[in-house]
Amino acid sequence: MKNRVLVGSLALVSSLALGGCGLIPGSGGSGSKKVTIWLMKDSATSDFLDRFKKSYEEEHSSIELEFKIQEWGGIGPKVLEALSGKDTPDVIEVGNTQVATYAQTGNLRDLTLESMRDLGSEDWIPGLAEPGRIGGVQYGIPWYAANRVVIYNKDLFEEAGIKAPPKTRDEWIEDSEKLNRDGNQGMYLPGQNWYVLSGFIWDEGGELASDKEGDWQGKLDTPAALRGMDFYSRLQAMGDGPKDADEEKPPQTDVFAKGNVAQIISTPSSVPLIEKANPELKGKLGFFPIPGKTAKAPGSVFTGGSDLIVPQKADQRSAGFEVIRALAGEKWQTDLAKTMNYVPNKHSLANVVEGDESTAAMAEGARRGHATPNSPQWVSVESDNPIKPYMTAVLQGEDPRTAAKRASEKITALLAGS
Repeated sequence: MKNRVLVGSLALVSSLALGGCGLIPGSGGSGSKKVTIWLMKDSATSDFLDRFKKSYEEEHSSIELEFKIQEWGGIGPKVLEALSGKDTPDVIEVGNTQVATYAQTGNLRDLTLESMRDLGSEDWIPGLAEPGRIGGVQYGIPWYAANRVVIYNKDLFEEAGIKAPPKTRDEWIEDSEKLNRDGNQGMYLPGQNWYVLSGFIWDEGGELASDKEGDWQGKLDTPAALRGMDFYSRLQAMGDGPKDADEEKPPQTDVFAKGNVAQIISTPSSVPLIEKANPELKGKLGFFPIPGKTAKAPGSVFTGGSDLIVPQKADQRSAGFEVIRALAGEKWQTDLAKTMNYVPNKHSLANVVEGDESTAAMAEGARRGHATPNSPQWVSVESDNPIKPYMTAVLQGEDPRTAAKRASEKITALLAGS
């Protein structure tokens, strides 16, 4: 899975009017409607889509579903073109952090009323719900989520006398110190894993950036954000992760597969890569949520995943929403979570993945899920990404406040379009 990257007002009359557009599936009418859904490659298996299509069309005899699979590469311009009215599908899967960019076009259907009335939005996990809501208007409907957990080597934990995974940050540091000896690394944490840093900043009550009356400001230099960076520095020192690179240089899965690393922070999708590189580790890997400051709740995490949107210029807007209602509902959320090892879109559905250690750890962590700042310009920050060199500067000994102020100013400029 990839990590993905306005102002609106709720107009009740408009929402009610939109809700009446077209025929509701199953309510009669002549002929058949084709509902076109754009989904991203590898978001769901072909078997899942076949099951859903067969079941849905049996229950809605006047509807034909057409799934068109899209590539992540270059999807942004393609979606923007579709939203403008060119070959517009009825439903589009988008990265949860991309909703703000698409919403600023004014070409997304307002789904606020339907979210509250039909979808139980009060129970959605925050890391999907929040980025789909712009200026109080819900444009994106949460579909699935994934977030980072701690993947650990059970044999190394046992050798160090650690009987159970840590529940707090302090315990985590203590355990990592025990593991970081005798030729082993307690924690392999590259210096530029800014998604992990974000969680520590959120735990401290800080933000990467904040919006004050539409004026976005970088916030890495606040006391809370600096405390998050300080904890990152302590944890990063528990291994030999490079201070000037991220988790892809070198791939941290390859480093972990060597067998002398006790822990990495990643999504469970890393495990097949680890086991392929070192089959001897199969069955020896465990998972736990990133620990929080206290044992009462796990640590905050960046939630990646997808939302579903309805283009305002779609031919079948109401029928498209009905498809979303099914995909976002309990039956198909349960099926998708079990098929793909995803976190379901609601807290109340977390129990459906309890039998899988890795997904259960993700679901637990998703309780404290967040998304990146909900600015349509955030993509510019990730593209230039002043957070990475800031982290390296601190880890290499520069004064944290000075480095953070410089990075915050850069973030502010990028969010202003400079």
